[in-house]
Amino acid sequence: MKYDASVMKSTVPPPRWQELVKPFQQAQNRRAVWQVVNTILPLGVSYYLMYRSLSWHYGATILLTLVAAGLSIRTFIIQHDCGHGSFFSSQKANDLVGTFCGFLSLIPYYQWRHEHAIHHATSGNLARRGVGDVTTLTVREYLALNRWQRIGYAIYRQPLVMLLIGPTFIFGIMSRVVGPHSGRREKLNVHLTTGMVLAQLAGWSWLIGWQTVLLLWAPVFLIAGAVGIWLFYVQHQYENTYWRAPEEWDYSPSALEGSSYYRLPRLLQWFTGNIGFHHIHHLSPRIPNYRLEECHDQTPLFQKVTTFGIWESLRCARLRLWDDENRRMVGFDYARSRPAQPPEVTA
Repeated sequence: MKYDASVMKSTVPPPRWQELVKPFQQAQNRRAVWQVVNTILPLGVSYYLMYRSLSWHYGATILLTLVAAGLSIRTFIIQHDCGHGSFFSSQKANDLVGTFCGFLSLIPYYQWRHEHAIHHATSGNLARRGVGDVTTLTVREYLALNRWQRIGYAIYRQPLVMLLIGPTFIFGIMSRVVGPHSGRREKLNVHLTTGMVLAQLAGWSWLIGWQTVLLLWAPVFLIAGAVGIWLFYVQHQYENTYWRAPEEWDYSPSALEGSSYYRLPRLLQWFTGNIGFHHIHHLSPRIPNYRLEECHDQTPLFQKVTTFGIWESLRCARLRLWDDENRRMVGFDYARSRPAQPPEVTA
């Protein structure tokens, strides 16, 4: 993992960072429409080919599942950009396409948009954890827990639990529940999305049988969900990420220091809709995904951030706690070697 503390200090943007991102904030409707076409249509084709492949060999079905899962992630990225109002120049178009993508991703568009906006506004603020982020305790908070609470947190932070159970819990269950921060529109959208998901499953089960639907849909859901959770996790949970008390917290360094550049192979970058340029996205959510790479390439400031590839990112899985004294993420072994201390006050 590439990191240089002296370089990171220089990445706190000067007052002109708004000027640096402004040229890339304009949506380009042709590119947006083309992205919808080259994502949604291939997704439908991939499901059809998966269905046809069942009569050949289920191994071929699984290979096609990887394609469908990648396209499902790309579909969610479109929904994600629509939620930020950045995908199309028209807010109405963003809302219509975002809502439709929510029916495919199982994630209610308006509720997710609201909670994700909170995540962007509070990311890295120790006093405002808990909405749209991965629950992260400080070392002091962890040491103040009793034995069973520590076991519960350790289970929650276990990568296999997050990646295997997480998709079903987050996208299958929690997305069906009205959030505590939801208003009337968000509540209606949750129920509408749930109704549309059930209608799709019922309709396809009637046409081709529920067993076939399960064989086709479940692997795509689990793979896409696991990859989505991993992408979100690894782009905020690395050693030199950014967490600060509210009196020290600042928006721009929280974006550039608390969000990584996940350097992916070109094909995976395409399937994940350039979300690897997460530091730029957090700094300026108004930049559509199809312009993030050009913003990165044309702005040297945005190239001087924590950067890692797939192999290096795997090391992030062992980091579970924030050490506020040394300002870095650490593992459980580090915390257990320290004497118990009272939890710090973050509000």
